[in-house]
Amino acid sequence: MNFTFVTLFPNLVYPYFEDSILSRAKELNIIDIDCVNPRDFSLNKHKKVDDYKAGGGAGLLMSPQPLYDTLDNIKQKDSHAYFIFPLPVAKNFTQKDAKRLSEKNHIVFICGRYEGIDERVIEKYADEVFSVGDFVLTGGELPSLCMCDAISRMVEGVLGNEESLTEESFEDALLEAPSFTKPNIYNDVGIPSDFLKGNHAIISSLKNRMAHAKTCFHRPDLEKKVKTYKRKNYEK
Repeated sequence: MNFTFVTLFPNLVYPYFEDSILSRAKELNIIDIDCVNPRDFSLNKHKKVDDYKAGGGAGLLMSPQPLYDTLDNIKQKDSHAYFIFPLPVAKNFTQKDAKRLSEKNHIVFICGRYEGIDERVIEKYADEVFSVGDFVLTGGELPSLCMCDAISRMVEGVLGNEESLTEESFEDALLEAPSFTKPNIYNDVGIPSDFLKGNHAIISSLKNRMAHAKTCFHRPDLEKKVKTYKRKNYEK
């Protein structure tokens, strides 16, 4: 699977893939990472890629020409390239989106800077827009890396143990249940005894109850979704 980052700062992107799981996935050619700098497509003699906002206002926007030419160039090379814009004014990116997008062959993240991107670029090229939370960052590289990480780990062969994907947060709208390791007692604190008895049915039931408890405490909004889903299925 190919990932392209359209960014003014490639050095913010490449180091993330130099270690751990995604580094191994690169070495095995399961994923490929590339960066394209819009500055290389600027027709301005100073290679400017930003300009003042029409109608006034603080800050500068990334201007259309460099991005139009950058994205057109990518499309010419791969007509199936899928353009994603990380934006604070967008729907939240979820685990379901990560699963769905892992079926794509080539995803392009367009990383904004300054006060954002001229809206005409977004309207013309965006296949999807996502937010990673209700906050504002200095650029689109971090949210793009977050999404790339979440999508990559869903690609077959990236994780060493594919079973790691079966018990995760946000499956069935629940947060993942707490997990424990050895020793069974540490600093006078033990782990639930049912985890030590080898009865997988009991362990599964306990994990489900613990997942509900954690979700209710940390994310009551998700717990409401679970209850609504169960009620609808019961009514059927």
